[in-house]
Amino acid sequence: MMGSLLLPLLLAGAPVEAPLPPAVAEALAKAPPGTRIGLVVVDPEGREIVALRPDERFIPASNTKLFTTAAAFATLDVASPDMRGGATVRLEGQGTPTVILAGHGDARLSSAPDCRVDCLGELAAAVARRTGVVGDVVGDDTAFPDERWPQGMSWNNMDGAYGTGISALTLDDNVATLTVTPATPGAPPRVVGDGYYRIGNAATTGEAGSAKTLSVERMPGSDLLRLTGSLAVGATPVVLKLGVDDPAHRAAWRFTQLLRAAGVTVRGRITVRHRPLSEADDPVRRGGVPVATAAPVPVLASLTPPPLAEDLHQTNKTSQNLHAELLLRRLGASGSVADGHAVVDAVLARAGIARVTYDFADGAGMSNYNRVTPRTTVALLRWAETQPWGAGWRATFPVAATDGTLARRFVGTPLAGRLTAKTGTLNAANALAGTMIAASGRTLTFAAYANDMPGDASATPAIDAALVAIAAAN
Repeated sequence: MMGSLLLPLLLAGAPVEAPLPPAVAEALAKAPPGTRIGLVVVDPEGREIVALRPDERFIPASNTKLFTTAAAFATLDVASPDMRGGATVRLEGQGTPTVILAGHGDARLSSAPDCRVDCLGELAAAVARRTGVVGDVVGDDTAFPDERWPQGMSWNNMDGAYGTGISALTLDDNVATLTVTPATPGAPPRVVGDGYYRIGNAATTGEAGSAKTLSVERMPGSDLLRLTGSLAVGATPVVLKLGVDDPAHRAAWRFTQLLRAAGVTVRGRITVRHRPLSEADDPVRRGGVPVATAAPVPVLASLTPPPLAEDLHQTNKTSQNLHAELLLRRLGASGSVADGHAVVDAVLARAGIARVTYDFADGAGMSNYNRVTPRTTVALLRWAETQPWGAGWRATFPVAATDGTLARRFVGTPLAGRLTAKTGTLNAANALAGTMIAASGRTLTFAAYANDMPGDASATPAIDAALVAIAAAN
């Protein structure tokens, strides 16, 4: 077993760079011109086989999720039913009561018609059993401060599923779905949504075989979707997944629909309760004073989601941004990003990782402010091997040519099914870090980062080819 005392030595005592084997240098030379690549590969004894820019800091993209999910495994009870995160409903006031739908960080609450577990419909049924008439319906996400998007995230990502708003009251992944079906040539395509967004349809149906140029845009803060471009007649309908600016409002809006479907008359408005970010949400500004715990509020009904381990599996396998951000907020007492990062820092300190080797502005990797060195990621991976939760954490990583975000990579190579790693893709950034079984049968640990590709070209083929070459030579 490798103890944590070895890790500072790994970071500080290893050579600055190790010579690149010719086959590896040849593979990396095919990356787009100007690409900056960092690569560290370590054998089971901790010796570095490859060390290219090992201590330079790179944008890690979704490799950020490695650090968030490791902290979750290290500090949260991920194996038991989620007793803390489930949504609740309560009634306030006499006569015609106000309905308060409150979230507490659960990422999996569903309003799908075929929902079987963690279903919003159960809370609507509970209200219907108590009363047939209600006033306002309030979406309450005050369990977390209002930090809906991370610092450093590109604003143009906000209108899509990858950049949807983050809220303690999350429903259906905070995504609205729109289906666009071609009509007759020259006519606008048919657009079907759920009614949450207004639709401005300026798109057309093109001739058979014409190129698809359909696009949808929504300015931040607006409820108007603008469709432009063309979709060929006879083409497969296009399903668009759209981000939501105010998830608590959308959840309350959808809950209102379910209440009415359950026979409840809703006489009031759909409103929200948010909690502004304050000094109490920052562990530095509050000087280490513990966060005061509010007295429990009596509820009419509550949900208990499945264990967080299931969600962690989805988060890393599919690189689910929203779920990773909610995990970060659940790490700390206040539900703030700063408190979550304080927990990540504490876990990495236990791993012997120096604070100067990384910076994180979010939990998922959408922020361009994130930075990490290849050696730091390798150190985390190797330290986790010594932890009781390490095997469970590694089992959440995608497997080459098999599943998740690696299902289509390394197909037909010796690393198919023999490389387990977390991917990462962002503007001018590619990442891959994990373990691979080399030709010798030994397990190598690696972290590969590419930044600064011109025109947002991909360096993924070059990284993959380099790893195949390393595995073949070892």
